[in-house]
Amino acid sequence: MNATDRTPADLLRSALAADPGRPLVTFYDDATGERVELSVATFANWVAKTANLLQGDLGAGPGDRLALLLPAHWQSAVWLLACASVGVVAEVGGDPAGADLVVSGPDTLEEARACSGERVALALRPLGGRFPQPPDGFADYAVEVPGQGDRFAPFAPVDPRGPGLSVGGEELSYAQLIDRAREDGGKLGLGPGSRVLTGLGYDTWEGLSAGLYAALACGGSVVLCRNLDALPADGLAQRVESERVTHRV
Repeated sequence: MNATDRTPADLLRSALAADPGRPLVTFYDDATGERVELSVATFANWVAKTANLLQGDLGAGPGDRLALLLPAHWQSAVWLLACASVGVVAEVGGDPAGADLVVSGPDTLEEARACSGERVALALRPLGGRFPQPPDGFADYAVEVPGQGDRFAPFAPVDPRGPGLSVGGEELSYAQLIDRAREDGGKLGLGPGSRVLTGLGYDTWEGLSAGLYAALACGGSVVLCRNLDALPADGLAQRVESERVTHRV
């Protein structure tokens, strides 16, 4: 990664330029058996489409606040990078009533209705599937995102010193986020080619760092596992081997 990268979107652009075909996020849901692997290029394409949806259809801009009510999931990682691409503050587990817009999973729809702004819902079904019946008052992400553009350009420059992420009662600028992710990656000994397996949730900085930001900042990749406690011990050992995991968090 480049020393001049000061936002998560910068990190993703550098990763795309360096090796677009390498894995970036490999996601498992051990309650459903789902496995999804996204290369840097595929992940970046999802981010571009989501950022276009966010900026264009939803009318979000720098400084707007988005309550992100999603678990650790590959689509959650996409939304975090899309917010950083536009300059929207991602409030992980934030209060929808105080947010400009909300992105919700299927289990938090009632809570998300407190948002008076735009509401987007994700079914979190395998292969990014849509809701069988769209929830009232919400745009279905799986319906809206495929038609979005594959390239993204922000209407306004994203300020690295501006607010970028809120999690666990702490708010970080994009520059602070990158600095902390690099520091975490250094402590873990991450570098190009590192593969980090984690079962931590996205509701803390530790989970976000292990499951996305530290690896992205250090040229590595993540094996993000939801419901990891449903996997037997021998299954975990097999996954570590088959996914060529170098670090576990």
